[in-house]
Amino acid sequence: MNALEKRSVFALASVYAIRMLGLFMIMPVFMLLGDGLEGATPALLGFAIGAYGLSQALLQIPFGLLSDRVGRKRMIYIGLILFAAGSILAGSTNSIYVVIAGRILQGAGAIASVLMALLSDLTREEERTKAMATVGISIGLSFSVSLVLGPLLGSVWGLSGIFYATAVLAIIALLVVNRVVPTPHQYKISADTHPAKAMLGRVLSDKRLLRLDFGIFALHLVLTSLFLVFPTVLQNQLGLPTSSHWWFYLSVMITSFMAMVPFIIIGEKKRRMKPVLCGAIILLTLATAGLSEISHSLLTAWFLLFFFFMAFNLLEASLPSLISKEAPAASKGTAMGVYSTSQFMGAFLGGALGGFLLQQIGIEGVVWFMVTVLVLWLLVALTMPAPGHTSGFVVQLRDMVSGQYDEIDGSLRRLPGVRDVVIVENAATAYLKVDKRHFDEALLADFPFVRPGSSS
Repeated sequence: MNALEKRSVFALASVYAIRMLGLFMIMPVFMLLGDGLEGATPALLGFAIGAYGLSQALLQIPFGLLSDRVGRKRMIYIGLILFAAGSILAGSTNSIYVVIAGRILQGAGAIASVLMALLSDLTREEERTKAMATVGISIGLSFSVSLVLGPLLGSVWGLSGIFYATAVLAIIALLVVNRVVPTPHQYKISADTHPAKAMLGRVLSDKRLLRLDFGIFALHLVLTSLFLVFPTVLQNQLGLPTSSHWWFYLSVMITSFMAMVPFIIIGEKKRRMKPVLCGAIILLTLATAGLSEISHSLLTAWFLLFFFFMAFNLLEASLPSLISKEAPAASKGTAMGVYSTSQFMGAFLGGALGGFLLQQIGIEGVVWFMVTVLVLWLLVALTMPAPGHTSGFVVQLRDMVSGQYDEIDGSLRRLPGVRDVVIVENAATAYLKVDKRHFDEALLADFPFVRPGSSS
């Protein structure tokens, strides 16, 4: 990456991380600190935790598409202002209903797809994979940090303090976008990072992708439900005060992250992703089922959460990679948009349904709700064909007349290792799905319609 690309990528990754940090910080403490809100019940508290996911899910793709018309930065400004306004609203009240409204307003700033579209405007195709990986790492780090910062800030400033801190983070993100992120000269519709209405039907009818979408839906449903019950068990049944929760989560996150790395390597390098994926779902299911037995031992609680997050981190890291591999050529951005929508809808239903079950049945009701969803996911994963080992490859084409693109399509499809080709004529770009064991990039040099040094 050149200097401008590095600046753009790290600035956008920091905006993404700051925003997710603000959303996640509330999760490990909300059930403990929100109990004093006027009108609070377990069902309403659960709804409040997941409420941001509802507006995120509904507005994720529309925000991305709207940014084509009014500009990327303008939509990001609008999203961050909504996020800050929702945080201030939630922090300024003692009513659970106003907090719910604030959480919905927070989620209305659904700028994830716009950030990815801006990323494509500011980076070359050949650097796009590195850029997206940097953003992915920043999200993972923000989640881990939030589990530590949430209890620390909550013990000092209370619930309102966390919401106000989130508003400050949103303002910092606004300044980063305004002062650090370059303004693109033109908007590029990249199929790798941007949702497209023309591709939506193809993505929604792909059974492989739908299985993966259900997976991220189930994973975040279970994650949100976990924080309805686990913090309360730590404090009320195991006697660990809120101010000490941070070290518990910190030790779990560090060790579970290190433990999952070898399995990522096995899945990717040894091409054993389906057994690794199914094994992680089984481990997550067993750890979740064990939550009903942790009321007397802090050590048992630690190990259960360790195995939970070992499996969670493995799945969270693997699923986007699988979406990228399974998405049809030129549909990756749309596939990721549907995937993100599924993720946020899972977070919403995990909070809303989990909170309802907590009020009606208690902790065991929530635990077995989580287990049921995970068992369904396991059945879906077991029936899934082994993931393919293709990857995306982008070729920039010379300007051609329209009739020549059919000939180019046929020529590219005849290359060894090429599984699918989609040519976007108005962008003079060919998107390929290739098996790199059999695909030789050097062969492209023989084609007169390929721009020299433009494939990635």
